[in-house]
This record gives sequence, C-alpha cells and structure tokens, in this order.
Amino acid sequence: MIQFHALERVELPAGPVHLAIGMFDGVHRGHQSVVQAAVQAAHRDAGGSGVLTFWPHPSVVIRPESPARLILDAATKRNLLSGLGIDFLIEHPFTPEFAATGAMEFVALLKRVLPGLKAVYVGENFRFGRGREGDIALLGEAAKGAGFEVVITPRLHQAGAPISSSRLRELIAAGEMEEANALLGFSYFSVGQVESGRRMGRELGFPTLNLRWEPGLAPRYGVYAVRLTGPDGRKYSGVANYGMRPTIDGNAPHPLLEVHVLEETPLTYGDVVTVQWLRFLRAEQKFSKVEELRAQIDRDRTAALAALPGLSAQDSPKSA
Repeated sequence: MIQFHALERVELPAGPVHLAIGMFDGVHRGHQSVVQAAVQAAHRDAGGSGVLTFWPHPSVVIRPESPARLILDAATKRNLLSGLGIDFLIEHPFTPEFAATGAMEFVALLKRVLPGLKAVYVGENFRFGRGREGDIALLGEAAKGAGFEVVITPRLHQAGAPISSSRLRELIAAGEMEEANALLGFSYFSVGQVESGRRMGRELGFPTLNLRWEPGLAPRYGVYAVRLTGPDGRKYSGVANYGMRPTIDGNAPHPLLEVHVLEETPLTYGDVVTVQWLRFLRAEQKFSKVEELRAQIDRDRTAALAALPGLSAQDSPKSA
C-alpha cells in the first residue's frame, strides 16, 4: 500500500481510480463495506483502489471544546485499512483552511489531483464541504459534471440499530465488548509493550504483564476476559484489569492495563503484545484488605476460564 500525506501530494500510475472517502474511525463493518466496494470494483476494472481519510478528526477543528474520542490511533487505522486490500491511502490534514473548502471546490480538487478518478464510494450519511453543506445528492450532481460516478453503500445494522462509530464508542466506553465486537466484525484490541511494574501481582500469586497503552477512548474500568498474541504470533488466554488499581495505588496518575496469562508464557519485558478484549467480567472496585483482592482475583480467573472457551477472538478484517 502506498501512503500519501495530502491530496496535493498524490502521484498514481495511469488507470481508473476507485476511491472510498470517510473518517473510518473504528474501521467497523459499515466502513469495511464501503472500502471493500471500492476494492472489488477496482479488481473488476483492472484499476487502483484507495481510501481518502483525514487526520486529525474533523471535530478537533470544528468543536475543539468537545472533540470525538477516537476509537483508533492513526497507525492502527492505517494498518486495518491496508488489510482490506487497498492500493493507496491518502491521509489528508484536516485544518481550519481545509474545513473552509466548499463542497464544489472539494469535488474539483478530487478531480484535479486524481485525473483517473472513475468512482467514489461513500456511506449513505456522507456529508462534505464547508459546514457539511454537501450531501450525497449534491455529490452525485457534482460528480456528473466532473466525470466520475458515486457509489453509495447502504448503512449496515446490528441488533436492529445502525452500525456507527458513535454507537461503537458508547459500547466500548460501557465495557460491552461482545456487542462492540459484533459491530466491528473483529475483536476490539489494544497493542502495548510489556514494561516493568511493582510486581504486586506476583506477590498476590497472580503475576501480570503490565502493558503501556494510552487509548483516545478508554474502555470501562474493570476486569475482562481476553486473548493475547505475542511477537511470535502465539496466542494465550488471559484475564485483564484496566483501570486505576484503587486497592494498590490509591490515586494513580493514569490507568494501567495488566494482564494475567492463564497458561505458561515466555512473554517478558520489551515484548509487544496484542490484547483482544472479549468479555467484561466486573467493574473495578476498591477492597479494604489485600486478602479480599486476592480472593476476588482468584474468582476473576475462574470466571475468565469459564467464559473464554465460548468466546471467539476474531482477527482484524482482511481483504475482500
């Protein structure tokens, strides 16, 4: 996959171009359907497929007092989009100047930097241009004059409600991982490097891996049944605690992700580990005695062992 950091820097070989456009935060099943439509059309057309997305999130510029909490960091989003089989990715800076671009100006810009543009692919609720003045009807009319098609992907639904990034954020923040994973089409995951800690888990009889992870959108503090993947690709079952560790740390400066692996593992300091979050087991709580915490961790371990055989850890989305 070729990556470009601005529309004006795009240089592509001659041939038809099929372009999916959107923020795609989460790369959930709805986003995947838009991107896969472009990829499949490019395959039929012997052309190139790509994604135009933006960084930072438009809300950072439009409403800086309450920007959207991002599900994915930029690098993770790039990797997931690349896995869908696109040939190129344009990550255009969303600046105040770009936010002031009119809808018709935006269409003209697309055609100027992508002369081979044959079709753009968007979701049915797509808006664009200054003040979100452009909708799919305006995009369709403008595209006719510019010589390309517009393909609208119907919104997908899960459990009777539309799949959306806002709904996904609510589910993750509430710890409802099974439903969140159904929207994603893969297991929500975090990637972190194992670092040294206070070894309190080992003293309690439940050694843990302390992982450096700072998400834009924090999941609910609590205990989760998880699966881990080490640097060599080997997978392990585990029980994770994400939060402020009130019994141990009191007023901790930041939340910590700790994972107790439920089987023998060679994972050690410096290893980069992927954690797939499968089920919320309980909320974080403060215990008056360390012995109470130890007994609860033992119950958490038992609950995770019981839950994991019935939970499927799905890998990231693959190319269509």
